Amino acid sequence: MRWFKTALSAASVTGVLLVAIAMLLFTPAAAIAGQSDSTWRPQPNDPAALSRTYDVTRHALQVAGAPYAQWAGQGRQFLAFDPRGNGRIVEVFGDLSAADRIAVLVPGVANRADNFDTGLGDVRDRAPAIQAQTLYDATRAASPGAHVAVIAWLGYEAPQGVGRDAAREELARAGATLLDGFTKDLAILRPHAHVTVIGHSYGSVVAGLAAAGLPPQVTDLVVVGSPGMGVTRAADLHTSATIWAGQSAQDWIYWVPAFQVWGAGHGTTPTTQGFGDRVFGTSGVTDHDHYLSAGTQSLANIADIVLGRDTAVSAPDSSTATVPASG
Repeated sequence: MRWFKTALSAASVTGVLLVAIAMLLFTPAAAIAGQSDSTWRPQPNDPAALSRTYDVTRHALQVAGAPYAQWAGQGRQFLAFDPRGNGRIVEVFGDLSAADRIAVLVPGVANRADNFDTGLGDVRDRAPAIQAQTLYDATRAASPGAHVAVIAWLGYEAPQGVGRDAAREELARAGATLLDGFTKDLAILRPHAHVTVIGHSYGSVVAGLAAAGLPPQVTDLVVVGSPGMGVTRAADLHTSATIWAGQSAQDWIYWVPAFQVWGAGHGTTPTTQGFGDRVFGTSGVTDHDHYLSAGTQSLANIADIVLGRDTAVSAPDSSTATVPASG
């Protein structure tokens, strides 16, 4: 009877796995909240419009109470804020009204308005606000005379955990529509500026799905720690922007299977050989969260991309090169 019990146990495990896979593939993602955040609209002929927007949003932060009220008193520049649900929030570093180089950082899984400033699990290097500030400081250090603005854009509903929502595209597609709209507004405000969109983790899926609708002012599309961009090759993104990708060999995303079937999965890993993008080095990044941390090769490379210094971008060393193509 031992063989029968073993077979029954194996069958039970197989059954559970099949049910889990079926749920992943065929269960629709959670309903997307129809939040209407304090949406910014560009007014290029009104120099004071941005300041008024910052003032209105600062007041909304104060009214919302902790933790947002504290941020409002620090002289920071918020373009949009909505505390409902998991929240949406957009912060600007630098003078957006005069910027010739603009970076838009799109964060990924488990980001919410209430941990925008502190990071998931209070790990500050995970926080979009900290990442954007660090990137802004890096561009200023590399080119003190450049007119740069960096925007931390949590303007969409991100998946809350590495689960079904993170494995599917529904939230990313909704976010991509919002990202397209936001970058088009930036193009209206600063029509001659060069815009770089930077997607981290699930944020790279959002960026990939948005690519075809981005305005021509978006000249570079950067992804780090990406599970995929919703396509099998860069050409399928249908954008004129240069596609860049970086991935640490110590990032757990390296082990996520690259697939796309029936709404699950995000396509080919962008650092895969033959994908058709430009892969840059990420030395110093020891996990999934520190691509924009001070002292890393990836931060220096991304800063150079934002500044338009493509020839200064350094490639991976031989130990962290591109992922071999499958098949």
